[in-house]
Amino acid sequence: MRERPRAETAIARALAPGEHGYPEALRDLKDPPLRLYVRGDAIPAPARAVAIVGTRTATPYGLRLASRLAADLAARGIVVVSGLARGVDAAAHEAALASGGRTLAVIPSALDRVTPVAHTALAARIVRSGALMSEVAEGGPFGRGAFVRRNRIIAALAGATVVVEAGEASGALATAAIARALGRAVLAVPGDVDRPGAQGTLSLLRQGARPCADAADVLASLPAAAQASDTPESRLEAALGSLPRDVTALAEASGMPVADTLARLLRLQWSGIAVAHPGGRWSRRDA
Repeated sequence: MRERPRAETAIARALAPGEHGYPEALRDLKDPPLRLYVRGDAIPAPARAVAIVGTRTATPYGLRLASRLAADLAARGIVVVSGLARGVDAAAHEAALASGGRTLAVIPSALDRVTPVAHTALAARIVRSGALMSEVAEGGPFGRGAFVRRNRIIAALAGATVVVEAGEASGALATAAIARALGRAVLAVPGDVDRPGAQGTLSLLRQGARPCADAADVLASLPAAAQASDTPESRLEAALGSLPRDVTALAEASGMPVADTLARLLRLQWSGIAVAHPGGRWSRRDA
């Protein structure tokens, strides 16, 4: 039988609670990992990290939203946390890397046995500009419980968790539940209510999750430490989406007067970021 590919190796660190480098945020869990195995950079405080999670069978809409959120947040220095799974997770990791930002992947298997195996190359890229981590020393994952336990780490590392698309039995809902129990912000991207992948996010919205349409919504949910580095200009860029919005709505989202918003939009148009539409509406230029 052909040997399973191994992740590109960097020096792995085994961290225990109380040791230098062990994330303080994990101590908020009732059952923090007794060992956390890490390859890559230092792990940020939750105020500078956002989890983006969702279904493995995402629609093109879900993949597009996950990518846009991750890219916009990573470009503003927010670290994107996810689980390296197919679908929403992989889209978020890829977009964060493409924007030149940092991303963390928490996997349910050992670091040299990346799950899913198809994402071994992606995991290696994440190690070079972020971090790959697990509480599993060898082998794995060992049953569905390993994935559920992995989700608690994702929730604890992030100051906010965004669920993009999720079915009624999605593991992303477990991540959201843990985040809520930890007192972290939970956001959900509204979807097509006729699709199974929107039922989980619809349930979250009914339970009080914050609606999420763009990076500005996420930034507004983060702790004060992240807000301090947020600017009206960055909020305006985050509010620009694929659907055109009028200047008044963009001014409200950015916290700038309409005249200043328009001046900034014109500069973004010259730089190739914003596109003007009839009726005084603006959108982000598609990549």
